[in-house]
Amino acid sequence: MWPQSTFFMAFPHVGPIAGWLFARQHMPTWYETLKKPPWWPPNKLFLIVWTTIYSTMGYASYLVWKDLGGGFARPLVLPLGLYITQLVLNWIILLLFFGAHNLGLTLCHLLLLYGLVLGMALSWHSINGLAVLLLLPYLAWLTLTTSLAYRLWMDNSSSEPQLSSQAQLQSMGEKID
Repeated sequence: MWPQSTFFMAFPHVGPIAGWLFARQHMPTWYETLKKPPWWPPNKLFLIVWTTIYSTMGYASYLVWKDLGGGFARPLVLPLGLYITQLVLNWIILLLFFGAHNLGLTLCHLLLLYGLVLGMALSWHSINGLAVLLLLPYLAWLTLTTSLAYRLWMDNSSSEPQLSSQAQLQSMGEKID
């Protein structure tokens, strides 16, 4: 089952590559202007850790898929449905952060993602214990990235794009008409 495991390990990388291609022009400018906490990890560490986590979670999903008989049988719907949902949400976070520069929405999505990954781990527990153990570094890294997102949101909230009060009133007036 070598080709299947390779596919499962490579698939999670599709979103970050697409997100990077979409948002790369904003990374060196906007990202560098953010006020970051002193405990911010080096940028290269983000790349190394996320690459490892995406591959590991892909392999874990392969283990669950294999243990449930492979294919697209009904028992796979919940465990792999949660996996795909959290993966897509993970990819969207990259677009919210690097593309839209929306720190508050990024934080909300990270909190939702954390809950989805916990739910996924619980649904996988009775299927494959190793798959759940392989998710632990992901949960640990999500804890760190969520705390970083919170600090960024708190320290940079005045730099987020927001409508002025007059623009908000004008927008509300247009909705009423």
